[in-house]
Amino acid sequence: MIGVELDIKVTDKAVGQIRKLMAVEGKESAGLRVGVKSGGCSGLSYTMEFVDDPLANDHVLEFDGVKLFIDVFSAMYLSGSELDFSDGLNGSGFNWSNPNAQRTCGCGQSFSA
Repeated sequence: MIGVELDIKVTDKAVGQIRKLMAVEGKESAGLRVGVKSGGCSGLSYTMEFVDDPLANDHVLEFDGVKLFIDVFSAMYLSGSELDFSDGLNGSGFNWSNPNAQRTCGCGQSFSA
């Protein structure tokens, strides 16, 4: 999208895991749509899915060859955030560090802004 600056970071570990998942699902040429939707125990929850093409108004960001597609609604909630991947003893998964979240739930998958 033109004219709007979107500051999102993706760690090397997250990029590596996204690539692994793309290979497993046969989606090497796809992009990862990340976003926010209403729901979850805190009001908003994060979404992620592989898609072939961005929508007309999507922000398109690229991290070491991995494309992220972010819709304009989600962009205002995700700007300034960092996506990481954890595979520790307490479980594995993608984690958002989001300065726009005023409150998060215990599972870390939903927040309120």
